[in-house]
Order: sequence, then structure tokens, then C-alpha cells
Amino acid sequence: MNRGLFAYLFFFSLLWGCGDSKISSDSNLVEINNPVFDEHIEPIIYKNCTPCHRQNGGAPFELTSYKKVKNKARTIAKVTALRYMPPWPADPSYRHFIGEKRLTDQEIELIGRWVKNGCPTGEQPNRLLSTVKPFVSALGKPDLVLPLDSVHLIQGDEDRFFLTKVSANIPHKRFVRAVELIPGKRDLMHHFNGHLINYREGSKNPFDTRPRKVEITVGRNPDELKSLDLMTDDGIIPERVHSVVNYLPGVTGVMYPEGIGTFEVNKQFSIIGNDVHYGPSAKSVIDQSKLHLFFTDTPPKRGIGELMLGTNGVSKIEPPLIIEPNTVSTHVTRFQVPADISVLTVNPHMHLLGRSLKAYALKPNGDTIRLIHIPKWDFRWQYFYTFEKMVKVPKGSVIEVEATFDNTTNNPFNPHDPPQRVSERFEYGGSSMKAEDEMFQFIITYLGYQAGDENISLKP
Repeated sequence: MNRGLFAYLFFFSLLWGCGDSKISSDSNLVEINNPVFDEHIEPIIYKNCTPCHRQNGGAPFELTSYKKVKNKARTIAKVTALRYMPPWPADPSYRHFIGEKRLTDQEIELIGRWVKNGCPTGEQPNRLLSTVKPFVSALGKPDLVLPLDSVHLIQGDEDRFFLTKVSANIPHKRFVRAVELIPGKRDLMHHFNGHLINYREGSKNPFDTRPRKVEITVGRNPDELKSLDLMTDDGIIPERVHSVVNYLPGVTGVMYPEGIGTFEVNKQFSIIGNDVHYGPSAKSVIDQSKLHLFFTDTPPKRGIGELMLGTNGVSKIEPPLIIEPNTVSTHVTRFQVPADISVLTVNPHMHLLGRSLKAYALKPNGDTIRLIHIPKWDFRWQYFYTFEKMVKVPKGSVIEVEATFDNTTNNPFNPHDPPQRVSERFEYGGSSMKAEDEMFQFIITYLGYQAGDENISLKP
């Protein structure tokens, strides 16, 4: 087994925890010498661990009772002390985001003290954990569920890539506020990028609602896209609405304020999984993923734009993304915004050689707008980071992203032993998504700026 595959599988064998809590600032926690589970530990676990460590939550085991937490107590103490868990690569001293998954030093110390003292229960354990339900959706009950075509993953497989299509025929046009991907196998699906195709009424007859998929190798072959039968009767593929749904490990669905990001679907529409990536499989399994759609009566007011820098994007990488063996190299990509924009999210993307990343915008007056800093890149956790409030980037500002790659034996995730020359690889007009190749992307979702945007909260 190569080192990259081992690293990928190793990730999913470890404690996998995440949550939606804010960073606690309770300095009084450090004064508690004899912490007990019900009063001190259970609230921390409930907020920061159980959202993933529950039935259907994606983590390899549950933390839904005192007994289950106690059985993993030493592991919890260790991985929290190392700040391996909860997973949150972004530096909170540089920029804050919604849903930060990070414990305070006081909370970590409290967990360690509780374990050292023998994990005392308190009088009423499970007051919170008993209320935990199996994971269904981060956004609530969906209005429409669209199952994707199942995927049979074979033991010993490495990376596999698919194009998928799922279609719907609804009674009338609707407005969609959010689309959420629910992976069947969260430990194997690495990413999903979905686009929308709207069909004019009567343009495709009969309209095929059966889910479809086609496996791809590297990049994207136009013939493979055609095989999904996207064309109307006149031989035209309708225009696509890009990125109506995206998924990465740790990512949950997002609902923006009413009217922002809402889009319209016709009676007949398809959602295309343009890049569906599964990681290595240790055993043969079947993945049955699905899409959740959430409708609204509010028509779209402000559509979301997407800006991709670096690989496959609007800006070049300097120097070119070629990482020689036994070297550590830093690369930069820059883009000058042509108009005022309000940034909603940022999504940095590198592969296994990624070491660190920093992004910021330089305003025309020389001021710096901090966007994100990831001091220790982790391929296993790649979020769409949502700002607490929209971030205004004025016209003429230069967005600059610096990424460092480590192609030495000191990088435990290096896919090659000994290290080999690694670069972007382009085939069929697209880039290789294989983890053994490299990418450097920085994806921004934004709105055209309106006065007061910087005061609008993006919190759900």
C-alpha cells in the first residue's frame, strides 16, 4: 500500500468528531478541580462531538451516552489535547467563521482532569445525550429527496470518479433555498460538486427521471458527459447553473438569509454531479447517496457568484505548480476584483502535499482584509468556510493566496516513498482530481456588493 492510500484510510480509522458550537470563553472551567460528567463534560461532548458521533452521523462510533463516552475517554482526552479533534484547520486568531469546531484550553484541560479522576458521572448523566437523534439533515426536513444512482465500491479500490445525473418532474416551478448532499458512505465520499439543468416544459419527451452515472478516469471527456443524455429533443444541452450543491468531508448544508442564493427550478430539471470523488475502499460496499431539496416561496433576489483562483481558475499560479522531490515550495495566485463584492464563503483546496495556506485581499489604499489562514493543512478536512458577516472586498483589490507544499519524507501524507516530482496534471481539458497529483485552488462565493452588506449576519 502506498503512503497516500495508507494516510487516507488511517484518517477514517481514527476518532472523527465535529460540531457546531462556538468557542467557549468560560475561564471558570479551570477552577473546577473535580469535574463530573453531567455538569461539566456532557455539555462539551454534546456540542462538539455528538453531532458527528451519533447514528448515521458519519463518525466510526457513537458518543451518545455516558457509557459510550467513558469507553473512549482516554482517546478523547488524547486527541483533544493534540487539537486533532474537533477538526478545525483554520486559525481563529486570523479570522472567525460560522460553526468553528474548536475547544478552549480550559475545556481541554477539564476533559483531561475528568479522565485522570476516573470519569465520575455526577447525579444525572445523559440529560443532554439522551435527546440526540440519528442524523438525517443539518437543515431540517427536506421538501424533496432525490436518490442518486448507487455506486459499488470494490475492496482495494483507490480513487474513483463519476459523473451523475438525477432528475425530477414536479407539478410546477419552485424556488429552491438550499440543496444538501447526504452521502451514503461518509467515510468514502471525498467530494461532490452539483450543477442544475432546467428544461423547458415539453422540450424533452419523455423526460427520463431514472438516476444515471458514468465512471470517468482522469479529467473529463466530453463524450462521457454526453452519455448522461442531457440534451433536449433539439440536440441542445440547456445552460447549467453552477454549484447549487457542494460537499467535502466535514461540510454540512448551508442556508443563507431569505432571497440570497435562491434559484428557480422548472417542472423538469436535472442535477448533475460534475465531480463525484470516492476515496480508497478497504472493503466492498455500496454507496447510496441522496440529495435533499428545500423549497421556499421567496423568489431569488441576489444570485451567488463563484470565483475560482488557481488550478482550472481565472488566475495563474506562480511559480507553476511543480513540486520537485525533497523540496518545500511556496506558490502564489492573485486576482484583482473588477467590482465591489461581498464575500460569503472561501474554500481552499490542495492535496496530500499541502502544508499551509494564507489568503487575504489588498485594498487599493494598501489596507489588508484577512480572509483565512490554515497553518497546518489537512487534506482530510476541507470546509467551505462561511464568514459570520459578509466581507466587503472593494473594486481594484487584489486577492492573494499563498500556499506551501511539502514534498519531503517529513510529510507523513506524501503519496510517494521516496518522494517524486508532483504537479498539476491536465487531461481532457480538466485537471486530475487524483490525490497523488496536486492542485492549488481557492474558491470564493460572493454577491455583488450592496450598501450595508457587511452588517448582514450569515448565521442560521
